[in-house]
Amino acid sequence: MKVVILYGSKADVEFAEPARVLLKELGVKFEERVASAHKTPDRLLRMLEEYERSGEELVYLTVVGRSNALSGMVDAQVRHPVISCPVKVENFPFDIFSSLRMPRGVAPLVVADPEGAALAAAKILSLVDRGLAEKLSSWQRKRREEVLSADEAAVRGWR
Repeated sequence: MKVVILYGSKADVEFAEPARVLLKELGVKFEERVASAHKTPDRLLRMLEEYERSGEELVYLTVVGRSNALSGMVDAQVRHPVISCPVKVENFPFDIFSSLRMPRGVAPLVVADPEGAALAAAKILSLVDRGLAEKLSSWQRKRREEVLSADEAAVRGWR
C-alpha cells in the first residue's frame, strides 16, 4: 500500500515538499517518479503498467506545472485513484482548467494544496488500513486543538 507521486518534471519536486512531510508524519509509504505525458508518454505507460500489475493498493498523486496532461493520462490508464495537484508557477497564470476539464470517463480528483493532496491520498488508503485511520484521527485532533489554542490566545489578547 503506497502513494506514487508522479512529477511532470524535476521542476515540480520542490512544490510537493509539504506532501512528502505529511506522508512521512503519517507513516505512509510513497515513491517518487518523474514522467511527462508530453515528452515521455511511452515510458509513462510502461511505468503505469508495472504499478498496476504489482497488486498493491495505490493512490497516484500527480504534481505538474503548466498544462496538465499527466493527470488525465494517468487516470485514463489505471484503476486506482488519481489526485492531481497542479503546481502554481511564479509569473505564469495558474492553469487550473487543464486539471479540472477532463474528457468523459477520466476523473482525477483535484486538490491544489500539496499537503491537502497528501491528506486525501492518506484518507483513501485508510479505508483499508485501520492503523492509518487511527493516525489520521489523531492528526486531525491535533489540528482542532491548534485552532482551540489559537482562539484561547485571541480571547486573552494574544498575550
